[in-house]
Amino acid sequence: MKIGSALLTNSGQGLDHRAIHAWVEQLAGLRQAGVEVVLVSSGAVAEGIKRLGYPGRPRRIAALQAAAAAGQMGLVQTYESAFQRFGLHTAQVLLTHDDLSDRQRYLNARDTLVELLRLGVVPVVNENDTVVTDEIRFGDNDTLAALVANLVGAEVMVLLTDQPGLFERDPRQDPQAELIATEWAAHPRLDAAAGGSAGALGRGGMVTKLRAARLAARSGCTTLIASGAEDNVIGRLHLGESIGTLLAPASDPVVARKQWLAGHLQLRGSLWLDAGAVNALAAAGRSLLPAGVTRVEGNFDRGEVVRCLDSTGVEVARGLVNYGGDEVRRIAGHNSERIEALLGYGGAPELIHRDNLVLTGRFMPDK
Repeated sequence: MKIGSALLTNSGQGLDHRAIHAWVEQLAGLRQAGVEVVLVSSGAVAEGIKRLGYPGRPRRIAALQAAAAAGQMGLVQTYESAFQRFGLHTAQVLLTHDDLSDRQRYLNARDTLVELLRLGVVPVVNENDTVVTDEIRFGDNDTLAALVANLVGAEVMVLLTDQPGLFERDPRQDPQAELIATEWAAHPRLDAAAGGSAGALGRGGMVTKLRAARLAARSGCTTLIASGAEDNVIGRLHLGESIGTLLAPASDPVVARKQWLAGHLQLRGSLWLDAGAVNALAAAGRSLLPAGVTRVEGNFDRGEVVRCLDSTGVEVARGLVNYGGDEVRRIAGHNSERIEALLGYGGAPELIHRDNLVLTGRFMPDK
């Protein structure tokens, strides 16, 4: 769930506490219904601009960073107090592009978010504007929301904005333009429909929302773009009511992730497997355990892509490995219960979890 600056700050008047408490109440309703929620929130810079008395959005990076630092305090305090009314804790998660482009930090961020969700905590994610520079910034929180959706394997990404949704044409130019209720995220007609830019406070717009929807769709995530001013908008969307614009992925999450693993990542090493491990992967659809590894090649880090080979050197699969090369060499051929004793710390029982593994070559399934 991403909420934009214009909504959160009432178009620059400072944090709209009444609106925030209303959205939090709806999000608490989702939690009570068993839905895991990650909130990506704008508003820190806009709140900081008001707190520090800037006449408008500064252009200097140091001024923006100062505004972010000051505004983040008010934003986090507001969310924590609002969620506590419903017995829910929040956790602040600040990210930069480097955190999600570096595989080690990517996995650390994912593990943190997954653990927070397991504990019933609501992560409140924002870009770390206090330290970010133009070279590494996400550019807008729509993109950040999409990357977080990919990170946690979200099923749905909701982008709440001050507009009713995505229209066929700019409604400011053509009042007769019709709202697009549903479409494939990749459909080319959406490019023309998403014209326009952001307001003075935000960096996003419908162009960035479409880009974010397509990014989220790569992992099979559906995007909903709707007005945050709609009464009980979150609850109604959860019940399936047609509000705003729904942009659907072309494939389900598993297929999209398998395609990503199979074709778009550089291989960093190789694991040779015994016949039992090959059968477990190819026939039973199981994860790869250290006991089935007979040989390790390459210098790779946790989270990088390696290939799995049978005893003759034929590629069976490839996937994201949970341990670095030196660690794999130490635990290869051993049962998972021995990992902590061999490494000095406990970790995942699998070398490669089946969700992060794709069969290749002649081992690929029929569909």
